Amino acid sequence: MHEKIIILDFGSQTTQLIGRRIRELNTYCEIVPYNKFPQDANDVKGVILSGSPYSVYDNQAFKTDLEIIRRKYPLLGICYGAQYIAYISGGNVENANTREYGRAYLSYVNNDDPLFKGIPSATQVWMSHGDSITKLPPAFSIIASTDDVQAAAYHINGEQTWGVQFHPEVFHTTDGTQLLDNFLDICGCKKDWTPASFIESTVAELKEQLGDDKVILALSGGVDSSVTAVLLNKAIGKNLTCIFVDHGLLRKNEFEKVLKDYEHLGLNVIGVDAKGKFYKALAGVTDPEQKRKIIGKGFIDVFDEEAHKLKNIKWLGQGTIYPDVIESLSITGTVIKSHHNVGGLPQKMNLKLVEPLRLLFKDEVRKVGVELGMMPHLIKRHPFPGPGLGIRIIGDITSEKVEVLQNADDIYISLLREWNLYDKVWQAATILLPIRSVGVMGDERTYENTVVLRAVTSTDAMTADWAQLPYDFLAKVSNEIINKVKGVNRVVYDISSKPPATIEWE
Repeated sequence: MHEKIIILDFGSQTTQLIGRRIRELNTYCEIVPYNKFPQDANDVKGVILSGSPYSVYDNQAFKTDLEIIRRKYPLLGICYGAQYIAYISGGNVENANTREYGRAYLSYVNNDDPLFKGIPSATQVWMSHGDSITKLPPAFSIIASTDDVQAAAYHINGEQTWGVQFHPEVFHTTDGTQLLDNFLDICGCKKDWTPASFIESTVAELKEQLGDDKVILALSGGVDSSVTAVLLNKAIGKNLTCIFVDHGLLRKNEFEKVLKDYEHLGLNVIGVDAKGKFYKALAGVTDPEQKRKIIGKGFIDVFDEEAHKLKNIKWLGQGTIYPDVIESLSITGTVIKSHHNVGGLPQKMNLKLVEPLRLLFKDEVRKVGVELGMMPHLIKRHPFPGPGLGIRIIGDITSEKVEVLQNADDIYISLLREWNLYDKVWQAATILLPIRSVGVMGDERTYENTVVLRAVTSTDAMTADWAQLPYDFLAKVSNEIINKVKGVNRVVYDISSKPPATIEWE
């Protein structure tokens, strides 16, 4: 078993970020709801309490019994977590006159305290709270202050418990990673959790879990399913069969390219051309949710049909990753997103699930892929939605529209690579609008389609900014598309960020 840090989630938007920072420090951690501390805690080295949207004295505030944790493990409370520890110990937490939000600077730091080892005073921290600790209980010592917040950080004398009222996990806290690293030192963590160690332990676990059983896996060509396939292949070899369905909504020539890539990886892949079936089912459908459902159901039907041609399959492999798992553990009642187009398959086919990446964040999946020796263009691929171009064609879908969009998209993506811009954006997409406009080509009037170019920068897709691509690049793309793609006479660039807009249009 890995030694681990447990992060108790009190509903903060940055809880996942705490997890990612700890993982970046080569230490395994798990995020669990605030009231679900694991019963089997032999391998737990320390505990972190996250922030929360609530105040400690709200009726609906998330509260938990810390007696099962305090004095048994090193404990770090962040923001609400720090206020909660102080509050239940008899301190005062009051609504601040002004909401403390944004950059602040530490005016006092006790560098003798192990949590602040090597952190200079005057370092920048990020505040985000409407309350403040106004009176600390006895035995609590202030170890850091800002001009406005006296108890910016505290330590409880005689126990390994700390609290900070700022967010060390966010980028704007200059020495936040150092502080978390110091906490891991306090916990006695070895910091030896790396992509190589993950592969070694996961392959061993998969061999034990699967034995001689046979597994099928739906490949999408994306990073998650590809890394899942290579890991399973490493563990069980020929007992893994991958199915790659062409629903006719992939990028130009993608079906052939991806099959070639998988051949290079030594995977046993069945490619299924199901374009006609999908186009027929989608004919005349314009509602985006309806499109998603038809594509999802069509995929399950095709996959099921192919799987039934195989014998003695017991497991379904899936590329589920940790953010999907965390969402399904949501403490605030959020609806779980249906991330995977194989949703519903395990029940229908009576298969057990195997999800080797379910404990990894996206950036960790990529690191594991690199460690497995996968080709860079497979690892660095932009995210691509399960319904593919089906949700990038606004309105009804026809094979003619798909061809127009594939050709325009191919020019855009190829030029992004050519100009060394592909790896600088998180995701790029071309969208075909059901809008025609007047244009002039040669001496003739045209009345043709509009395509939208979209490119965003992001680290985790929770938020995204529109990418400020160079004007001369955009001019080149527009010119190439209009000159080479029959049916398009206008190209526009989407400059909306998320929120309020989403990355995809549908």
